[in-house]
Amino acid sequence: MVQRPMLLLERFFPGWGGVEVGFLCIYAALLCRGLLDPETSGRWRRRSWQLFSLVFFAQLALGLAGVQECLMRPDRMHFPIPALIFAGPIFRGEGFFMVILFGVTMLLVGPAWCSHLCYLGAWDQAMADRRKKPGPLPPWHQHLRLAMTVLVFGTALGLRLAGAPIWLAGSLALLFGLAGVGVMMLWSRRSGTMAHCVTYCPAGLLAVWVGKLSPFRLRINKQCDGCMKCRLSCRFAALEREHIERLRPGSSCTLCGDCLPTCPGSQLAFKFPGLDPARSRALFVVLVAAAQASALGVTRL
Repeated sequence: MVQRPMLLLERFFPGWGGVEVGFLCIYAALLCRGLLDPETSGRWRRRSWQLFSLVFFAQLALGLAGVQECLMRPDRMHFPIPALIFAGPIFRGEGFFMVILFGVTMLLVGPAWCSHLCYLGAWDQAMADRRKKPGPLPPWHQHLRLAMTVLVFGTALGLRLAGAPIWLAGSLALLFGLAGVGVMMLWSRRSGTMAHCVTYCPAGLLAVWVGKLSPFRLRINKQCDGCMKCRLSCRFAALEREHIERLRPGSSCTLCGDCLPTCPGSQLAFKFPGLDPARSRALFVVLVAAAQASALGVTRL
């Protein structure tokens, strides 16, 4: 479904794909080591996520500057807006490769796409981290998220049915993306919570919904004393008091794992059928590191 060669290095040096695969394997192994160490897991997740975003947008910039090897499909450009993974095919009626790739990622690591693989989400994390502690979001933020999803996908379908020109659809998509950057800079930065990801982005809502297909879960043990220290590490608004009281993270949980080292009694744990919490976490980390390394190798499909 994609043009070859797929690996970035092979586009410049034919036959060197194995070298790139080797470096990606080393990177994935180092990432696993960093993510599995409680003292470094949060730092490694953020830095690897930022690196992924940097590579993505650097290739986009080089492609726009004329380096065609940095674009797998120079004949079909896409705005780097996660919602267009779905809105684009709805408008065009074809081009479902990214939808399929997104779905496969959901099966492997669930909603962790939003905390490890989304090229725009890393920006939202950086803005939210400007504030030392995450603040609460208004109680209606989940309703706004659903409304934004219906609005974006409904607009894409309406434009298609109306036979709207591509320039109109593209202009609306660009405005939507720029408004999302504004949400990051104004709302996420001030609140300390990733408002763009958990309130504005339709792809984020689909990630946590479809991500339920994955067997990985984050659970709160019954021995939790409700100290709420874990909340101070959650930028996705998934560990508010009501979530702790019902012993289950909120629906906006992306399995980022930042909360695990902050619990004094280790009452937060990854769950996978048939495995203990430590091995469940290890399996998850291996899969998410492999997914990120693979995505780095074929960035800007």
